Amino acid sequence: MLKSLHKQLLNDYQQDFPLTPTPYRDIADSLGVDEEEVLSAMRDLSDQRLINRIGPIIRPNRIGSSMLVAMAVPGQRLQQVADLISRFPEVNHNYERENRFNLWFVLIANDEGHLLRTLDKIEQQSGYPTMRLPLLADYFINLGFELELDDGCDRLPLD
Repeated sequence: MLKSLHKQLLNDYQQDFPLTPTPYRDIADSLGVDEEEVLSAMRDLSDQRLINRIGPIIRPNRIGSSMLVAMAVPGQRLQQVADLISRFPEVNHNYERENRFNLWFVLIANDEGHLLRTLDKIEQQSGYPTMRLPLLADYFINLGFELELDDGCDRLPLD
């Protein structure tokens, strides 16, 4: 079960994470807790796999090269192939979809050559071809979501 602090961190800092030399201290100050509480809560969220990274999201192809990729993987091998793909540092995220092309991921590299070499390695190591879907038009979708606090409050108590 998530504590109020966990939910507030998820609510308030999905998109507006402080870009300062001391972001966790700044978050702690704004919430009226100490920095170690914020760091501990972030570790908890990571351990529970509710967050997997804290970092910027940069529009596709503004820095380096990126591509959406899909694969058709037999169900019995899906987790194994997803785990293999997740080991590549160039993979932003991967996820299952209910489709013949059931494994999708975003690949980001410093240039197109690096990106294509990485895709070739993924195909070679997995044994499955990739469907490469380069960006043709850029659309922004806000993927933030608001969590409901159990006590009906939308903020931590100030006591």
